[in-house]
Amino acid sequence: MNQQATEQTSLLTQARQRRSPFSLPALLLAGACSLVAIGQPVQAATVSAPVLLEHVRLFDGTDTPEQEDMAVLVEGQSIAAVGHNGAVKAPKGTKRINLSGKTLIPGLISNHSHVGVVSGTKIGAENFTAPVIKTALDQYERYGVTTVTALGLTKSPLFDDLRKAQHANTDGADLFGVDQGIGVPGGMPPEGMVKVGKDQIFRPSTAEEARQAVDTMVSEGTDLVKLWVDDFRNGVKSAKPLPVMKPEVWQAVMAEAHAKNVRVAVHIHDLAYAKKLVSAGADIIAHGVRDEPVDDELISLMKSHNVWYVPTISLDEATYLFAEQPALLNDPVLKAGLSGDLSRQFSDAAWRDKIVKSPLDAASHKAVAMNEQNLLALYKAGVKIGFGTDSGAAPVRIPGFAEHRELRLLVEAGLTPLQALRLATSQAAALLNLSDRGVIAPGKRADFVVLEADPAQNIAAVDQISAVWRGGVRADGPLVPR
Repeated sequence: MNQQATEQTSLLTQARQRRSPFSLPALLLAGACSLVAIGQPVQAATVSAPVLLEHVRLFDGTDTPEQEDMAVLVEGQSIAAVGHNGAVKAPKGTKRINLSGKTLIPGLISNHSHVGVVSGTKIGAENFTAPVIKTALDQYERYGVTTVTALGLTKSPLFDDLRKAQHANTDGADLFGVDQGIGVPGGMPPEGMVKVGKDQIFRPSTAEEARQAVDTMVSEGTDLVKLWVDDFRNGVKSAKPLPVMKPEVWQAVMAEAHAKNVRVAVHIHDLAYAKKLVSAGADIIAHGVRDEPVDDELISLMKSHNVWYVPTISLDEATYLFAEQPALLNDPVLKAGLSGDLSRQFSDAAWRDKIVKSPLDAASHKAVAMNEQNLLALYKAGVKIGFGTDSGAAPVRIPGFAEHRELRLLVEAGLTPLQALRLATSQAAALLNLSDRGVIAPGKRADFVVLEADPAQNIAAVDQISAVWRGGVRADGPLVPR
């Protein structure tokens, strides 16, 4: 890093420290005492002057086409008014910001990520700490991801306190998710790879143990229940399969969760398991089907059972992307989220050669193509689609950057840029039952991203972040210093 870049990084760090009057311990205490309901706007602790964003191109997160020369009035943590420029009346003392030539979109929302699993190139229980998680949440925010759902591998009470703290402040992405999650003894998620502590996941072997795990998670206030049903071969025929969860266990999980009015998200890879889990009562399929084309049976099941589908196409792309495209290391958008350790790994020719020659490389290419094909088929069929990446579960799934890659892959699959953005905003909010965000409209949270270019013309415009706002507070930025 050159001296100028070092100075810019230092200034950004100082600005972030100045932005929030609270220390992390204070935030955790505030969060632990908070009575904020999920999805409800939080009242600002201090009253700031209203802000009018003028002359901006607007994508509001819905099916409405982009609108030119619009104005958005922000008061406190909420959007007070939206209209054509000149039609929005601003109170006396309003700060005006001219955004001519720029585009305003809702903050991105991830329905499938993980926190506290990875630090640099290392995976392990030692990473589940408040500083590591807060660093990731800050990074998500810089990339315009203002709400994150951590689907398991968490630890109470730290995760619950952090979640409450993020609901009650505007520093870093907001946080929802799953307490622990339910895996398989000796199976998924693989203990030799995902080296989390025993207090970060349940591995019941009986239906009764499964019900007890659900009861514990619900008592901790989990937003969802997560379970893994997969043999972890990932399309590699020569790979040794891991044990798969028994039907009586997943059936007990779903029955107990639904009895307590909590929805269940399921990790799958294969079509056969997707059908079985949807039939059994899964509410969210947390990964795309990647082994074969989806068929009319799955489509009918998902629509009749009102099930959400989160493709996470970038999960498999990340397996080979950095090994096959080392030139990406020169991309300032990637550099903005890359640790030194990970940068050195991507620069290592031996590491790249090993990845490219592995059986998983070819299998991952096939998985991406199949996932894209299935996403488009399900989208056209009217299945409800969310947005996620599994970022944070492995070092190569980089928080924030992975979400930008996912948008590109959705467009590559056949969606228009605005259709892809709708999945990542209003649809992702709907999956979480969050009615206070995901769209730009009066009364909604002031969570939005200002882009230098028009994403309707090229989805790569999401990389050109000028500013990110969460809860009416402008975060540090831009993503890439100019």
